Amino acid sequence: MIRILKYGDVANEEIFARAQNTTDVSAVVRDILADVRENGDAALYNYCKEFDGAELSQLLVTKEEIDEAIRTVDPHFMDVLEKAAANIRKFHSRQVRNSFIINDTPGVVIGQKVIPVDRAGLYVPGGTAAYPSTVLMDVIPAKIAGVKQVVMMTPPNKAGKVNPVILAAAHVAGIDCIFKVGGAQAIAALAYGTESVPKVDKIVGPGNAFVAEAKKQVFGAVSIDMIAGPSEILVVSDGNSNPRHVAADLLSQAEHDKLASAVLVTDSMEFAKQVQLELETQIPLLQRAEIARASIDNNGKIIVADDLMRAIEIANEIAPEHLELCVDRPFDYLDAIRHAGSIFMGRYCPEALGDYFAGPNHTLPTSGTAKFSSPLSVDDFVKKTQYTYYTKDALAAVAADVAFFATQEGLTGHAKSAMIRFEET
Repeated sequence: MIRILKYGDVANEEIFARAQNTTDVSAVVRDILADVRENGDAALYNYCKEFDGAELSQLLVTKEEIDEAIRTVDPHFMDVLEKAAANIRKFHSRQVRNSFIINDTPGVVIGQKVIPVDRAGLYVPGGTAAYPSTVLMDVIPAKIAGVKQVVMMTPPNKAGKVNPVILAAAHVAGIDCIFKVGGAQAIAALAYGTESVPKVDKIVGPGNAFVAEAKKQVFGAVSIDMIAGPSEILVVSDGNSNPRHVAADLLSQAEHDKLASAVLVTDSMEFAKQVQLELETQIPLLQRAEIARASIDNNGKIIVADDLMRAIEIANEIAPEHLELCVDRPFDYLDAIRHAGSIFMGRYCPEALGDYFAGPNHTLPTSGTAKFSSPLSVDDFVKKTQYTYYTKDALAAVAADVAFFATQEGLTGHAKSAMIRFEET
């Protein structure tokens, strides 16, 4: 049963404690990365056989396989994918940054170019659940950014097939190529390249502990989006919400993973107890009840605060991945929320809207990193290059200042490079 904690009556360490994955997979991942880097495709085929039970004749998913998947998928689901993709495109199109130029001083031009990375890699998990939503959320911003090639990695089943809903989503999103590779070996292939898999400049997408560790270890050889921890939801609610709704929202994240955390912060002890009881009613009805039970019992909590503003202060300290603000006038409190990956406003905005359909990205900072990082966006797939142009007269006007600044740092060579252009030879 989920715990109820009265803020101020228990230690802050208990209020703000987070689930920790203590499994150390760094050595295993390091060996996998080295193997793929040295042996390329041969290593990937071996790992597909060892970890996925699949003996493949090729790693690349063919057009015929994608066409077959589209024929297999429920036509209504294809329609829903298209609607969701349209919403995601509409939202992310507003994130596009433009290059700029400043030319307000005679003889001086400075500016910045916004340039997409040449190639991006996307990891899509397999395992206990398929996530076509991740495909849409990660591919569409890359395409809007102008990335020339987006490469997707996802593990096959024992028959050597990729889940058809994943392929259908990839088609809708406009993926360029897909490879049947999962786990840390997929990250290695993207980071270093193999005979089949092209080396990318940026790797995005969630995964298990092995994938997260692999992304951490290849960072520097490539860029990554983030190191994602277990899924999190925090609901801030007054006592007027429907406890059935709030319990269902908490369980929408608890069913992800036994390490997931579901937290309610409320100003009503009576409401806290109602949600506690409602969770006990709803958990047995879930298909993934065992996972949700472990998450709620081990990592879930209900925190009772004195008032809503204190509840929001607690939420800011936790800095959750998903924050639901279940009150009648949510925009009155929006400015007070400083740290959250994504905010869901009002009593009729379940977090699942963000997972699938509304348009804002669902690849979000976890484990408190919302205090300093942001959701995946078009910005993740571009880089900025700045440029400077000075005429001779423009440089002459500032060369002495540049040289003086350089001497204050003891860098006389810097100073000389500015002044030498005006010395008589």
